[in-house]
Amino acid sequence: MTGKKVADFTADATGGPFQLSAQKGRTVVLYFYPKDNTPGCTTEGAQFRDAHDAFREANAVVVGVSRDSLASHEKFKAKMGFPFELIADSDETLCHAFGVIRMKNMYGKQVRGIERSTFVIDGAGKLAREWRGVKVPGHVAEVLAFVESL
Repeated sequence: MTGKKVADFTADATGGPFQLSAQKGRTVVLYFYPKDNTPGCTTEGAQFRDAHDAFREANAVVVGVSRDSLASHEKFKAKMGFPFELIADSDETLCHAFGVIRMKNMYGKQVRGIERSTFVIDGAGKLAREWRGVKVPGHVAEVLAFVESL
């Protein structure tokens, strides 16, 4: 998938609809996470928040994506002080487009959920890099280093 053009999309997000093609010329960091207000997702979001100025200086826009509702995202964003938007992918359109839905073990049960993943889309709309099965510690720093190298 790397090097291929990412299909344009418009999705409901905090702050209004997010359209990929409207970001032309900027790097887009699209990070998928399982659920608002859960420990790993809160930590990951906080790390993207804390590195936000550095991403902006690198001409990158950060956007979080989960299946939570827009109302849930608005509360999560306000509570955490996120300076970036969160996309509500309740119908899993983006999740399926990026192939992030997986069967996961949760307390011994198989459940369908989002595999924590990050995609960097360059200013021409091509997939520059992807991370799947992300572990939170050190991830944001790795993504930032890659974005700064573009």
